[in-house]
Amino acid sequence: MIYRFEDYCLDVERQELRRGEQPVAIEPQVFDLLHYVIRHRDRVVSKDDLIADVWRGRIVSDSTLTSRVTAARQAIGDSGAAQRLIRTIARKGIRFVGTIEGGPQAPAAVTPPPVSPAKPSIAVLPFENMSSDADQQFVADGIAEDIITALSRYPSLFVIARNSSFTYRGRAVDVKQAGRELGVRYVLEGSLRKAGGRVRVTAQLIEAETGNHVWAERYDRDLADIFAVQDEITFATTTAIAPAIAGAEQQRAMRKAPANLDAWGAYQRGLWHLGQGTTDDNAAADRYFRQAIALDPMFSGGYLGRSAVLARAKGTQAEEEALARHAVSLDPGNAEARARLALALLARGQHDGALEQADEALAICPNLAAGHGARGVVLSYAGKPAGGVAALVMCLALDPRGPALVNRLNQLALAHYLARDYAAAVDAAARAIRAFPDFPSPYRWRAAALGQLGRKKEAAEDIEKAVALSPGEWDFQVRNRPPWFSGEAHTHMLEGLTKAGWTT
Repeated sequence: MIYRFEDYCLDVERQELRRGEQPVAIEPQVFDLLHYVIRHRDRVVSKDDLIADVWRGRIVSDSTLTSRVTAARQAIGDSGAAQRLIRTIARKGIRFVGTIEGGPQAPAAVTPPPVSPAKPSIAVLPFENMSSDADQQFVADGIAEDIITALSRYPSLFVIARNSSFTYRGRAVDVKQAGRELGVRYVLEGSLRKAGGRVRVTAQLIEAETGNHVWAERYDRDLADIFAVQDEITFATTTAIAPAIAGAEQQRAMRKAPANLDAWGAYQRGLWHLGQGTTDDNAAADRYFRQAIALDPMFSGGYLGRSAVLARAKGTQAEEEALARHAVSLDPGNAEARARLALALLARGQHDGALEQADEALAICPNLAAGHGARGVVLSYAGKPAGGVAALVMCLALDPRGPALVNRLNQLALAHYLARDYAAAVDAAARAIRAFPDFPSPYRWRAAALGQLGRKKEAAEDIEKAVALSPGEWDFQVRNRPPWFSGEAHTHMLEGLTKAGWTT
């Protein structure tokens, strides 16, 4: 299949672009983009179209997309100023406007069904203004637009652009139909009602295929500062939606037979097992993450998951880091991959590099629970436990039931201990033990904190439990000094355990 335009030739079979007889250097992804806009030259191609086809539904930043369009133009002697062959249509997308000779004819102007990405996809419909004040429509629109922008930062979500979802404004919407038309798994709809000096915003998240409600909330606020209210509601809504979708996705994966899982489903199933905190579940999680890699070697989730599994094993820090780095290389803009790499670097004692990666994750996605969690534990071990406590509290507020909960609760206990707030460490460790009684680490931190508080009998019971659950873990963490411990932090832990009655 060959497309000819001006003195260029796009040879699809050979994956080659030529000018006359000379090949033109072009990256594979740029070639695919150029092929797509030429193939669909009968219409304007949107950002969503390009992401679904060229990037197979993976989250892509606007700057990355713009750079690829620029590269496609440069390859065919065009530019953003000239737009001789690839024209930008404001707020809609791009269109190939050159004359094609040879190759297949342009397809009939039929809107193709949207390509559903493997990861959870969501459309935020325009919020309905139910006030008598028509001027409040801009507030309703602003909230919906801000939610779209905020959700787009989450690497685990595929978010439909405003231009597509706002075509439903002013229409009676059947959520199932909207889901089919937009190719999304979830739909968020909402309304705004103003009465006097107060505003009420409601929002509900619906699984489009079944019509089941996944999450719903109502927000009542004073209208003293409408823009502050808009920001507050946007933050509250988006930070609730991401964990709600994560939980729904795990339930969806667990309902399927293992043989029928795709890469995303295998990854979600692995996360569920990883969140249980037991040795058997860790092994099951690793099997599912390996399955995800086998199903799609270009999907970063499998490598992220395996790196997290290895974080619980002794002497595997080099492989843990290598897997995390590979995940970042596959998707440099993936904030979750950066957060995992931060923890992998911490495991090797590289506190500065770990903090840089955690900060990079939060720069990409400021409300990412994993980013705050990584930053919290890095700060705690790096001698800044007060900052670690604050970051870990934020992490748990953003994702109170996530698969990493067993680790987060334990990390909060150790952060309080290293900050010398021993009573808070006891409470945090007790919370972890209630939720995950077979996870050994919280017993160790509670024992050390109880020792510091002079409660030797209770502490001795925790030491006995920690050793019984995992003798190897006790030896590794206590008799040795793992790389992530500074000398001061490890000595501080031993001091509490010694006061608790432990002897070498």
